[in-house]
Amino acid sequence: MLSLNLSGRSFCSSTIIFPYQMKHFPLQMKGNLRSYSIYVGRLEPYEKSCRSFVCNEKSTSNSSIKHYVDHKPEDVQPPSAHPVDALASILEELKAVRRCLLASENRDLCRLNLCHRNYLDSAMNLCHHLALKCLDLQRLNEDLCSVGLQSLESIGPSVLPCIDTIIQLLELSVGTTTAGEEGRNERAAAASAMRERGFSHATALFGPYQDSGQVHVMVTAGKEAISNETLIADLLKAGADVIRINCAHDDPTVWSEIVRIARQSSASLGKSCRVLMDLAGPKLRTASLLVNKIAAVVSPESDDSGDMLSPARIWLCCDGRSPPSNESCHAILRIGQELFGELRVGDTVSFVDPTGGRRPVMVVEKYCRSGYVAECSEAAHISLGGTLQVDKEDKKVSGQILKILIVERYITVETGDVLTLTRSCCVAENDLHDDRHDSTIITCSSDHIFNSVKPGEPIAFDDGKIWGMIQAKNSNAIVVMIVQANAMGSKLGTKKSINLPKSDTKLLRGLTSKDLVDLHFVAANADIVGISFIRDANDMASVQRELEKRNVPALGLMLKIETREAVDNLPQLLLQAMQSSNPIGVMIARGDLMVECGWDQLGEIQKEIMAVCSAAHIPVTWATEVLDILIKSGFPSRAEITDVANAMKASCIMLNKGKHVVDAVAALDSMLCKHTDRRRKKMPPNLPSKSSRL
Repeated sequence: MLSLNLSGRSFCSSTIIFPYQMKHFPLQMKGNLRSYSIYVGRLEPYEKSCRSFVCNEKSTSNSSIKHYVDHKPEDVQPPSAHPVDALASILEELKAVRRCLLASENRDLCRLNLCHRNYLDSAMNLCHHLALKCLDLQRLNEDLCSVGLQSLESIGPSVLPCIDTIIQLLELSVGTTTAGEEGRNERAAAASAMRERGFSHATALFGPYQDSGQVHVMVTAGKEAISNETLIADLLKAGADVIRINCAHDDPTVWSEIVRIARQSSASLGKSCRVLMDLAGPKLRTASLLVNKIAAVVSPESDDSGDMLSPARIWLCCDGRSPPSNESCHAILRIGQELFGELRVGDTVSFVDPTGGRRPVMVVEKYCRSGYVAECSEAAHISLGGTLQVDKEDKKVSGQILKILIVERYITVETGDVLTLTRSCCVAENDLHDDRHDSTIITCSSDHIFNSVKPGEPIAFDDGKIWGMIQAKNSNAIVVMIVQANAMGSKLGTKKSINLPKSDTKLLRGLTSKDLVDLHFVAANADIVGISFIRDANDMASVQRELEKRNVPALGLMLKIETREAVDNLPQLLLQAMQSSNPIGVMIARGDLMVECGWDQLGEIQKEIMAVCSAAHIPVTWATEVLDILIKSGFPSRAEITDVANAMKASCIMLNKGKHVVDAVAALDSMLCKHTDRRRKKMPPNLPSKSSRL
């Protein structure tokens, strides 16, 4: 129930609605204005109301007031306490909250003093936000809302200035304020400056905003950007302004070309374009996909006219060791020790095919004692139990093919299939391997999981698209039964993620040896580096030390939040990152987050990350499967359109690569423009801009 006190007369209505809440009005308004009082309670005038504010007299017509007088209800009960007393009680509670925030600031003073001057105010506001979240403020927030004041739940970007302003308004209402106009203006300026920091930090990281509004668009680019040189230019025209390169794929030769095309396209179009490069990080991934075969054909790569582009490469071993990760082989053959011991680089080895014909292959390289690489210039038929022969000057040595493993780019997995994960260096036979023909062996990019997983624990592949259950394990292999896959079969390729959400897996921390090598290229060519699978402040500190060695104070840092540990440690991660001058951002990597934390918690985790980053004025990138159906098929789903509406709360939206990615960027840009136009139309002309509101 709301009541107006006008010239000593009270008017009441249960339906009166003021056009804007008090927080939307500036502290000082000029013009032909009259002061009104508003309170919750009985229809009798009070000498002092529970809240005073300035309202435009023209907004309430005489006919409306007469309507409220003619329809005054008679059964309104008197309030339990005097409104001034109620406001005084809220004021005291709010002052106690303020004292608590200042105490938290004192407690964290040592850590705050370590922050770079660019982030000192943001770090302090983050500490205030965290202290506020530790308090039970539900009743106080209800009381503030009941008298038309701003809830403390929505003051994250400027905690202390907003609380000071609310305290000032309450003091004005109860008549205890001592602050003059100068003090009020200072508080308004402080709140405005705090809110502008998020904008300035996002601009420092991603560059100037595009016409579509205050949301940047990031797109992942790979080899397809080289074969189609207009692709990146088309993406920039459609609305993208950040190009992402994933260092888990391809190599510096490909990356260099993508960066060159991005820079060239940006300059020719006159559009801003930042380049982000994601380090692979200590992430578990599928390495080789090996299918156990009874017979296979190995062929060289040829062009459309049949001319050979490159010979087929075959790995020859005797103890099951897989080829090095930098070797791209088409097949792995396990042979007997007697024949293997006679092999030398330069030898010609002949396959005897089922028709009795011979196909020679040349041994071109040796890797210690693990195996040899041989090259084949013609199609060769290989069969299990077949014969290999080496012609020496003084003798001929032959042996049988004991095992054939064909290297596949991807496999199709169905529910009920059995996969075997092995260490990256070992594909030998043992009691856990499924040696049935067409069974699959997957080598893993890390050996750390084999000592920590247990039978009965779940395992996920490719960001949770495929789920399995660990059936058995030993020191070299893990047998997995697939329990969830697409009804028509799910594709599983190389370099796809492996997650063990329930296992006590101790992975490497910080930057891997590959990351350190890649960081040299990133520091010299990129604007932003993505730190994958970062977990705590120690990880962040190790990254900062490496950046200091390379003297790159302007290189942006994108902290990819992919685990529950990173979510829990996010405030400490940000405070550690704020110790350097580098622009900082956070990416919500929803693919790994969903697998690691559970799909039922992802929504709440997203909100939690957004709230912490908003308080720290750190820009957030909303990533993983945004408009994914549109990118792949050309038609969006209703659910992903809604996802984009939520993503607009972030500073940047990331799209992955796909056939219709340019159309997806254009559609996203259109949605962002419409969202910005609607927001501007809703802004009344007589109200201040968002940055200057309380």
